[in-house]
This record gives sequence, structure tokens and C-alpha cells, in this order.
Amino acid sequence: MTTHEAILDAALDRITAGYVFPDRTAAIEATIRGRQAEGAYEGLEERELCERVTADLQSACPDKHLRLLWSEEPQPMDEEPEEVARERFERYARENNYGVRRVEQLDGNIGYLDLRMIAPAEPGGPAFAAAMQLLAPTDALIVDLRQCSGGAPEGVQLWCSYFFAGDEVHLNDIYERKTGVTRQYWTLGHLAAPRYLDRRVVVLTSGFTFSGGEELAYNLKALKRATLVGETTRGGAHPTARVPVAPHVMVTVPTARSINPVTGTNWEGVGVVPEVEVPAEDALETALNLLR
Repeated sequence: MTTHEAILDAALDRITAGYVFPDRTAAIEATIRGRQAEGAYEGLEERELCERVTADLQSACPDKHLRLLWSEEPQPMDEEPEEVARERFERYARENNYGVRRVEQLDGNIGYLDLRMIAPAEPGGPAFAAAMQLLAPTDALIVDLRQCSGGAPEGVQLWCSYFFAGDEVHLNDIYERKTGVTRQYWTLGHLAAPRYLDRRVVVLTSGFTFSGGEELAYNLKALKRATLVGETTRGGAHPTARVPVAPHVMVTVPTARSINPVTGTNWEGVGVVPEVEVPAEDALETALNLLR
């Protein structure tokens, strides 16, 4: 068996065993096997193989989280324990200031929060609270998610909690295939900084905004707590496991899915559509004009 064959076999096994929509796995495998039989993957370097297979996976099933990823550094072949993965993500979040890139008071007493990722709630909580404390005196707020690459559901829950009173707002549900359990996410009753209530909020989006950043935008839009300005987001709504299938290759398998309690669906494959559609580079100025 060639290396490419072993990678494809292992990736398809993982997708069949774990993908959140098991009824779609047969069509996914048929597509990849058909392309393999055509010789579509012959002679490719591993990085190129990942790109080609990812395109074919998403052609068979338009799920942005369903991918083969190539890593320049070799990865351990043992599946990463959950606690190790959590520690790695928390370290990454800490190195990126828990996603809080910029907090500013703009002219007209408009607050500005630039979020590049959604950190886990426990380690990120103090940074979230520090940002919201600084923004508390402003008359309106712009949350910039144009460069937000995603993050943790509990982090989204904590950020959303700052924009609603009390703990009685149902934000999102996540269904997990492995356990069959649906976990509900509601606003939190206790926060470490003042809530941002009774003032206008505008969220900026782009075609780059993804995953947890999309959930934050989607929740606030569905609950009519914010106006979205910018571009339709990338469209990735499924929490995902990363599993090594070769020293330099991982398959990412969506193992759960979001279910918004207001819409009954999510943004997978379609993205979050803003109320005010403008090019991403014009979104901030457009938002400022809305708020002035």
C-alpha cells in the first residue's frame, strides 16, 4: 500500500466513524474513491494531496470543517488526548492575548473591540472582562470580527452574556454524534465586568470570519441584539476533531453541530449574512456612519 493510499484509508475511516451526519459518509467515500480510481491523486506531494482531497471532500459534502491539513512539522501519530489538545489551544490563546487585539474609544464615544479569536472562557475570562470594563462608558459599540478565525463555544457564550441581562437567554445548542447529547448554552448569571445593555451594537464581518466568530455574530443577529455590517462569513458551524493520519497530515472531522434555538438551524455552508452588505474594507466606516 502506498503512503497516499494509507492516508486516504485512514482519513475515510475517521470520517465514517465520527462525522456528525453519518448518512452522508457513503457519498463522501464514493467521491474520494472515485477520484482515487481516476488517478487524481497520483504523483502529488503530501501538501498538494491535502489540498486536492479537501476540495473533493467539500465538493461531496459542503462542510468547511471537513479537511485534510498538512503540517510542516511532523506530528505524533498517537491521537492527542483531550486534555493535551485543550492545553495546546489555551497556550495558543494566551500567546494571542485571548483574541483581544484592540480596545479603543473612537470619536463620538463609540467603543471598538477587535477580536481575532474566541478564547476558552476560563483562561480568557479576565481578558474579556478587562476589555468590557474599558468599553463600559461608551455610548455604542463596534465588535470587529473581520479577522476572527474561530474558537471555543464557551468563549462565545461568555462574550454573548455581556450583551444581555441575566441568565435567561438561550444562545445556542450543540449536538454531539458520539454521545447523542445536545448541550444547551445560555447567558451566564455572573460576569466579572459590567454588562453592555441598552446601547447599540454593530458587528463587522468578512469572508474570513469563521466558526466561533461566526457563532458570535449569528447569535447576536438571531436575538436582534446587534446589526451586522460587512460580508457574508465563511460558513463553518461544526465543532471538529483533528486526528493524525500521517506524520505530516491530519484529517479534521466535524463531530457535532450547532442548532440555534431561534432559527432552528445554523450557518454551515451558507455563512452569516449581514443586514448591511458592504466590502469588508468599508465595514468600519459604514458602521460609524450608522452609529453617528
